[in-house]
Amino acid sequence: MRLTLYTDYSLRTLLYLGVKGTDKLTTIQEIADNYNISKNHLMKVTYDLSQHGYIETIRGRGGGIRLAMNPKDINIGDVVRRTEEDFHLVECFSAENNLCRISPACQLKNALGEALKAYLNVLDQYTLADFLTSKDELFKLLNII
Repeated sequence: MRLTLYTDYSLRTLLYLGVKGTDKLTTIQEIADNYNISKNHLMKVTYDLSQHGYIETIRGRGGGIRLAMNPKDINIGDVVRRTEEDFHLVECFSAENNLCRISPACQLKNALGEALKAYLNVLDQYTLADFLTSKDELFKLLNII
């Protein structure tokens, strides 16, 4: 399974905000600069994260973004489910786009479906707080001031 860049950027944004702390505002530009990724992509990511209640956005001069929830309340499996467009590992997972001739008799899709379920179940066992245990090291690596 491979996550989209959108999900990757969503998770990295949440990590960055978690390291920064819930009381400090951060700009999208700061996150983009620290990760060396597109500000335009991050604008879409932060909008989506705010729509799902993970982050708070403050407009205007002196504004920015910060976590809207305690890191222990942000479930990683939930974030991945909300940020991935679909989980069609193979063509037959999509009822409307399935043109595979062997689909009616294929047992592989069952194994892949089971694997996907296990993958998401593992992610459901973690919260953002679980990945902030090395906060001091992340703080240094991200050059957070």
